[in-house]
Amino acid sequence: MSSREVVALSVGGVRFVTRASTLRQFPESRLARMLSEDDQEFKLVNGEFFVDRDGTLFSYILDFLRTLQVSLPADFSDFERLRREAEFYELYPLADLLGQEHLLKPRLEILEVRFFLQETQAFFRIFGSCSTTVERLADQITVFMGQSWSSPFPSQKPLVPLPSERPSHHDLVFQCGTEYATGDQFVARYVSIKPDNRKLINGVNVLGLLVDTLLKDGFRLVSTRTVSSEEKVECYSFERLKRPAGLAVTVSQTPGSSGTAQAKRSHMQKGK
Repeated sequence: MSSREVVALSVGGVRFVTRASTLRQFPESRLARMLSEDDQEFKLVNGEFFVDRDGTLFSYILDFLRTLQVSLPADFSDFERLRREAEFYELYPLADLLGQEHLLKPRLEILEVRFFLQETQAFFRIFGSCSTTVERLADQITVFMGQSWSSPFPSQKPLVPLPSERPSHHDLVFQCGTEYATGDQFVARYVSIKPDNRKLINGVNVLGLLVDTLLKDGFRLVSTRTVSSEEKVECYSFERLKRPAGLAVTVSQTPGSSGTAQAKRSHMQKGK
């Protein structure tokens, strides 16, 4: 790779190295004109372009040029400053995307787990504000059913996985434990939650594994309460900040043109 294909920049004292083609993604931008030395704002010093702007924010500018997507940390808040930087570099497609601040900010996701013990059985109901999270949990949680006979010769049929019970896109119900069917025959339901391979029949153990799974997935437990004291229905409320789907820019170019840009979702979210 020749030295002309690699460009070094010092932006606010922070050094960046990238391809010239990256800086030319938008030919009418000031960064593209910089390479032709058509913009006096950028000085070439010891083989590096010196730019007297914010170096931290420039890292997001450069990431956008490399990926044509806006990807910001969950705690990012300097939207207006970053937009001003985009306008300074005359990267107007990026400035337009940053104007859609409500699409870029993380949103609060709420998940509720209801747990009910009845003799030898435990019942669970999961409700989530984001249907994609509930769908993912439905893929992780599997209920296995087996039939057993307690006498005179104890035996058990092989465990069979059951289909998920989804009353709606936003909730999931399942149960575990044992119940008698007829005579000395009883039905046992076991629960497995990926990536854990255990098949658990005790409701309290399943609840503990479910809570641990949610905590590892970025949720935090915000409250516990008893919904029904008579039936002893316990409710566990979780929440987390969910990063939105990225926004991307599609660049359409024709020979002799500088290109046009259109914003679109890079990944469509199923959850509303």
